[in-house]
Amino acid sequence: MSQTAALRLTRFCVRRLSPSCWSRAVSTPSTPPLTIREQEDGIRRIILNNPKKRNALSLAMLSSLREDILTDIDDKDLRVIIISARGSVFSSGHDLKELTSAHGRDYHTSVFQACSEVMTLIQDAPVPVIAMVKGIATAAGCQLVASCDIAVASERSTFATPGVNVGLFCSTPGVAIGRAVPRKVAMEMLFTGRPITAQEALLHGLVSKVVSEEHLEEETMSIARRVCESSRPVVALGKAAFQRQMAQGRDAAYATATAVMVDNLALRDGQEGIRAFIEKRRPVWTNSNEKAHD
Repeated sequence: MSQTAALRLTRFCVRRLSPSCWSRAVSTPSTPPLTIREQEDGIRRIILNNPKKRNALSLAMLSSLREDILTDIDDKDLRVIIISARGSVFSSGHDLKELTSAHGRDYHTSVFQACSEVMTLIQDAPVPVIAMVKGIATAAGCQLVASCDIAVASERSTFATPGVNVGLFCSTPGVAIGRAVPRKVAMEMLFTGRPITAQEALLHGLVSKVVSEEHLEEETMSIARRVCESSRPVVALGKAAFQRQMAQGRDAAYATATAVMVDNLALRDGQEGIRAFIEKRRPVWTNSNEKAHD
């Protein structure tokens, strides 16, 4: 991971939010966990598990999602994360019951700050994060899709930012969506709340691929396995650099990318890949930040 990405991730882990702002959901036999985390062969699957409430991103759900992402995030065996959901709704966004006046301004601030931090964490994580979308993704749920590095959607999925229709403009979802789709498409979504189809989402760049529902899992896992074939530190370096240069002007972006390419070549895995290509064999990655030269 680059120094900048590592610093941002460290800052996230020690946020100034008080512990009470991150409510810890405790599951019992009668209350299943809000998220389920599974990991095998380098692929971590995080499943939103509250279909009865349309997988709403309550403060407790955000806390559980945050914990599932951060757990062993620097373990070299972790190569990619897939976020999916149970039920016919990927996520309906924030739990509106948490946004009434009864909770007050401080609580509302906690909710939106927590959500923003989770979205930022996804982009700062040292491994790619893939959204596997089946069904409806609205408001902060659409923001979650837009924040992921890759998104694979079923052909019947829809995406919307309907907050304006209930008197709450989707300003925070607009941050991620406005960076994923053209400005005028984002503004139409935000001003009208009109849902777009999966094919429209693909056309505008909100999702990476659209497949039939029966092939959704297969296609998503295929992408994840392909990511696992590459060197973890090389991918981490590349992801951090891509995010950084996208926020820069052209000349600064080229300067950033040039420095990162040189740093990449200094990695042992960078040199191993080149040698393997020259020698016409498969590379054997160390998946460590070990240097080949200064």
